[in-house]
Amino acid sequence: MPARILLLVPLLLMAACSEQPDTSQAGNTLTLDQILGRDSSPEQIARNFDPEQIARGQTIFRKNCARCHGQNAEGTPDWRKPLENGRYPPPPLDGTAHAWHHSTEELKRFILNGGPPGEGRMPGWAGILKDQEIDDILVWIKSLWPDEIYQGWYTRIENRPK
Repeated sequence: MPARILLLVPLLLMAACSEQPDTSQAGNTLTLDQILGRDSSPEQIARNFDPEQIARGQTIFRKNCARCHGQNAEGTPDWRKPLENGRYPPPPLDGTAHAWHHSTEELKRFILNGGPPGEGRMPGWAGILKDQEIDDILVWIKSLWPDEIYQGWYTRIENRPK
């Protein structure tokens, strides 16, 4: 039995001394991707939005969408709780809900055709809003998202392999 222990000691020492990821970088918390050694695209994605397009999008949104989604895209209180008819009220679009889980193409399709069937009650805006108006609205909405939400959306949703 002591011989077995003597054989285990060097193995344990080697394991304890092996290179471990430093998760304390000057008080900053690393992401799970960084700890696991995955490519987490640490460089910040520049939005480069046109300020005039953002302003147009805000105006168009407030004229057409704010009645349901709120003046600042803050959504409906209790948006996660289904209504009596089983459908959900309008969610926030400001980065605090799930809009960022969808690509630009999907978001545009929701606006044109209405919300996901059976889930919400968003009407379709095809024939009412022009493509450029929808693009302007989407740029304004994305401009509201916190940097970390936009970064995750851009790297994991918008540019995911198809």
